[in-house]
Amino acid sequence: MFVSAVLLDGKGLSRDIEDELKIRVEELNKGGIKPHLAVILVGDDPASQVYVRNKENACKRTGIKSTKIILPSSTSEKEVLDLIGQMNEDEDIHGILVQSPTPKQINELKITNKIDPSKDVDGFHPQNLGKLVQGDTNGLLPCTPAGIMRLLKNAKINLEGKKVTVIGRSRIVGMPLSLMLAQKGVDATVTITHSRSKNIEQICQSSDVIIAAVGRPEFVKKEWVKNSSVVVDVGISRVLDKSTGKNKLVGDVEEAAMEVASHMTPVPGGVGPMTIAMLLTNTVVSAAKKGN
Repeated sequence: MFVSAVLLDGKGLSRDIEDELKIRVEELNKGGIKPHLAVILVGDDPASQVYVRNKENACKRTGIKSTKIILPSSTSEKEVLDLIGQMNEDEDIHGILVQSPTPKQINELKITNKIDPSKDVDGFHPQNLGKLVQGDTNGLLPCTPAGIMRLLKNAKINLEGKKVTVIGRSRIVGMPLSLMLAQKGVDATVTITHSRSKNIEQICQSSDVIIAAVGRPEFVKKEWVKNSSVVVDVGISRVLDKSTGKNKLVGDVEEAAMEVASHMTPVPGGVGPMTIAMLLTNTVVSAAKKGN
């Protein structure tokens, strides 16, 4: 396949960020502060286990202490809330994360709201999202949107006045990312599309930047992508490759879009590693604030 797009290498950039964090962690250690991330995993979802393991490995590389608590899928919502309450009071813990998805008996919004905002390293607590609405980006930012913004900045992609289409309106990616893109200093013109939007294809065709976070394999077609536009693919799905009979990983954008885009994130190796890098960054930021 002829590939023209410059790859937005999240894996490489995330390692650079980890190297920076390692130095910051060493400095904090000298002051008696050891950044500590606690991860709660409820159930035995295989994908979640992989994600948690990747986070653990990243913590080891940067010197961040990590604690993993695995609970059975039958765990009640109250038990999780009580555990978070204990972690909120534990001064040695700087970041608390409950791996999503949780079993159906556990309301993820209630879980998020229970976490101390200063330890909310996912950046989903209403207080942290509220700061973002006010244009304050100095708090704990949602990890995937923050990672995307860092990727675009590192590639020196100027967003001022550019038309950016975000596909997906989740509180995890689409909505907070749209706020970051529209804030003063970035100044993009943002369109949010979703499952009920009409003429998504035409909207994408007129966009300078497409950010796909809809969770549907190869949803965005090559024909939707304007020549020399920037494509950020947040999705990752496992699908059957009919030519080989084996499973393969694909994003929300078909790979052929690389033939027309100027820049594009690979799947895997694009947004995923950046999400973890921003999680570690939030943990270190939280630890540093506790030390002041």
